[in-house]
Amino acid sequence: MFEYFYHEIFRKTIIGFGSLFNDLSIKHTDSDGNKTTTKVPLAYGPIQKFLARLEQSPNLSKSVAMTLPRMSFEFVGLTYDPSRKVTTTQKFTVKDKTTGKNTNKAFMPVPYNMQFEVGVMCKLNDDALQIVEQILPYFQPSYNLTVKLVETMDEKRDVPIILENVTFQDDYEGDFNTRRVLYYTLRFTAKTYLFGPVSSATSDIVKSVSVRYLAGGSKSTERDVTYSVTPRATKDYTDDVLTNLAEDITETDTAINVDDGTKVTVSTYIDVDTEEMYITAINGNKITVERGKDGRVATAHVRGTPLKGITAADDALIEMGDDFGFSGEYS
Repeated sequence: MFEYFYHEIFRKTIIGFGSLFNDLSIKHTDSDGNKTTTKVPLAYGPIQKFLARLEQSPNLSKSVAMTLPRMSFEFVGLTYDPSRKVTTTQKFTVKDKTTGKNTNKAFMPVPYNMQFEVGVMCKLNDDALQIVEQILPYFQPSYNLTVKLVETMDEKRDVPIILENVTFQDDYEGDFNTRRVLYYTLRFTAKTYLFGPVSSATSDIVKSVSVRYLAGGSKSTERDVTYSVTPRATKDYTDDVLTNLAEDITETDTAINVDDGTKVTVSTYIDVDTEEMYITAINGNKITVERGKDGRVATAHVRGTPLKGITAADDALIEMGDDFGFSGEYS
């Protein structure tokens, strides 16, 4: 049932979230008016880990300014988000960046919410207020973070980062020598998406079939014949509009006028409102077609109906369960 794939979506989202807070700093002004700027270090891990390190330090006379302020962040929860659910069987395709053809496809992603906690630890309340004030204005209540979720499909999505709440605690217990720690806890939710395996758009169907015949008597072969066929799309998948009908047509018309005859090609198939037609001749803006190809029912169409081309790009997108024809040749 399952196959191996790993898009590193959780890892990329965690790294992207942490990068939002890796360039914060605080400023102090001494009695002489000199200003100093201190960059606030950021590390991944629970806030309790850093508090324990402060409490267990054997040298209480060490300058606290060398240790605090400090920030930490941690991924703490994961929940499914039914409010963003889409049709599970729906697929989408992307074009290969080098060939320009639709070659990869995947099912629509599954929405999940990732919960994060950011801890701000300081000795001075002004330090904590400087840090928190540099964060809160960007979340009203969300901030969109662009993450490339699937590398093979070059799939980038905006992941909303929502600030849920902020709590504050002043940890100052024990004797006078006990370190004082002020820490704020900011809780966030990142609305990300999980993608399943990515497959080739042509991996679900047989690409080609060859049948070989030997003709002749029991003792001699007169002719060796090979007949090859490949699946051919009978409808448009890529939504590429070539031109439009310039007039209403009935279900029996075979000579029809279009807006621009230079956009279509003879000996090709077109999709006109789910009816498949085959172009046999072109004269200016008038084209001659064979109606109702591959079992498609010929129906009337109104002026302005788009003519969509059925090309090799559509052949590559045929899915299991779809109707398709065959193109064949002898050799």
